[in-house]
Amino acid sequence: MTNKDFFVALADLEKEKGIPQEVFIEALSNALASACKKQYAGVAGAVDIRLNPEKGTIDFFIVRTVVEEVTDSETEISLEDAQAIKKSYKLGDKVAEKFVPKDFSRIAAQTAKQVILQKIHETERDAAMNEFSNKEGELMVGVIRKIDAKNVYIELGKGQVEGLMLPSDQVPGEKYNVNDKIKVFVKRVKSGYHGAQVLVSRSATGLVRKLFEEEVPEIKQGTVIIKEISREAGARTKMAIYSEDERVDAIGACVGNKGVRVNAVVEELRGEKIDIIPWSENPLEFIAKALSPAKVISVTQLDGDKTAMAVVPDDKLSLAIGKDGQNARLAVRLTGWKIDVKSQSAAAKLGIGVVEDADSVKGGEE
Repeated sequence: MTNKDFFVALADLEKEKGIPQEVFIEALSNALASACKKQYAGVAGAVDIRLNPEKGTIDFFIVRTVVEEVTDSETEISLEDAQAIKKSYKLGDKVAEKFVPKDFSRIAAQTAKQVILQKIHETERDAAMNEFSNKEGELMVGVIRKIDAKNVYIELGKGQVEGLMLPSDQVPGEKYNVNDKIKVFVKRVKSGYHGAQVLVSRSATGLVRKLFEEEVPEIKQGTVIIKEISREAGARTKMAIYSEDERVDAIGACVGNKGVRVNAVVEELRGEKIDIIPWSENPLEFIAKALSPAKVISVTQLDGDKTAMAVVPDDKLSLAIGKDGQNARLAVRLTGWKIDVKSQSAAAKLGIGVVEDADSVKGGEE
């Protein structure tokens, strides 16, 4: 059977899909074998298809094993019959007899087509998985292609992979429109029935981390380290940073000249407030800084594991706690401590004396 046009089309498909021609040939061989099983039940267990792109040929063979006593005529041939074909055959050899099948039926042809398409699909899925296997935890730019049942579908990479942004990974108040270009954080990449499934997010703290890595060379180089991030997407983020090099102004590096760096991140996050806080190995000092922008008079460790009381001026209590408790809640997440925020007058009623010093921190035994 000669079909040079077919192999030319196969070469074009290789260029279009980026899949090696050998993969298509293997898929086609399996497909035609399956088609033969549908069409020729008598040779169902012993069909071998050989494709030769150089010669442009497709040959069909019935393959049987040479045995002393035949128990399955479809897959076995006696030594006597084999040697009648070729005297050099011996027990255990494979005898391949070429045959020319008549026109495949519609069902057989459909079977071949399905097998080929399945192989192409599997190969594309594997290629996409290989491309995205190292993308977890990274920032990617995509184009919104569909919004359905509150899910947002984003075209990533070369368009072979679709990112899914679930409602829980969307930012309250953000508007998503088809054809919008958008930056997303890749949460997870897994293989699914329909191909590689990439779960992306706009609400993850990782998005903030990666945006700052993009804007602040000192973070990317490791001179400035992001120690912790707590976030309520769309409203406020607190980020604790640190540098082991005393000559480096970590806060200044993140803010940038005239605020250009932090403003770029805020713009990408569509106005989300960002508190950049110096990390401290002293947990009580860290708590005082974490309650920014409120001024903290003192922080005292209380009985219990990681529990502290922060005292603030009376007129700064609402600022320290934040709307609906947001500022204090983010400070708790950032530090990992339970924080009881008290006004100075409320602390005095409890018999807790404080010093008018914003940097005052003390342990429970003091």
